Amino acid sequence: MSSTEPQGPTGPLLGAADIRELAAALNIRPTKQRGQNFVIDANTVRRIVRTAEVTEDDNVVEVGPGLGSLTLALLETAHHVTAVEIDDALAAALPTTIAARVPAKKDAFDLVNTDAMQVTELPGPAPTALVANLPYNVAVPVLLHMLDTFPTIERTLVMVQAEVADRLAAQPGSKVYGVPSVKANWYAHVKRAGSIGRNVFWPAPNVDSGLVALTRRTEPIPTTATKQQVFAVVDAAFAQRRKTLRAALAGWAGSAQAAEEALVAAGVSPQARGEALTVHEFARIAEAKQK
Repeated sequence: MSSTEPQGPTGPLLGAADIRELAAALNIRPTKQRGQNFVIDANTVRRIVRTAEVTEDDNVVEVGPGLGSLTLALLETAHHVTAVEIDDALAAALPTTIAARVPAKKDAFDLVNTDAMQVTELPGPAPTALVANLPYNVAVPVLLHMLDTFPTIERTLVMVQAEVADRLAAQPGSKVYGVPSVKANWYAHVKRAGSIGRNVFWPAPNVDSGLVALTRRTEPIPTTATKQQVFAVVDAAFAQRRKTLRAALAGWAGSAQAAEEALVAAGVSPQARGEALTVHEFARIAEAKQK
């Protein structure tokens, strides 16, 4: 750490006063529309980096860096960090913050000023990890898009609304098991990795947050069906989750009888409900329909 880097209780990281000072200088107010809640606690961002098991070999992609709280903590450890920020004002300010607080790492940082849902390639080395405080209103679609677009991402740790964290990590049979649970499982093994209180954010959200860890499957789900075909079954099954699969999949299959035939061929009871099925079983149903 050079003597020119900001010192204090948080070192080069941002504390509550730093965050408010930066925001005031940029005339920025966090907006609900973009799900902006800035982390103001250095211990929390360091905990996230530890929990994500980021090493000096990792090339990390971060979505929604905001004012740079987590970005700075990632740069302390990672080999390279690429941040994706949709907000023009925040994106313009972030490189200056990086250069001022961790000048030795400024060349290990890239910024993409765009909507994460539109990202199809990234500058710098291929990402090995995704670590992000995801905007609550788009957390699941962004997570799935990044996992799908960048297969080199081996490990992911995202902070999301606690309710969304529970859904992502839910197992078959759980009341909150649903579309996000199954689709995340298509790509990775998913688990809850902790909780985050409201007081580490500015402004404080009116919901609790949770950490979700995802480890990329070393082998893809064994099926001849495409991801799109499997996801179509998942969407149909949970669109009417209280119905039996025979009824819920009737529209997808063309008729209730066709749905039953596909279910039987896949070894799944037509009387079962979507919330009881694993991603492997959904894949078998999709595959049976293609035969």
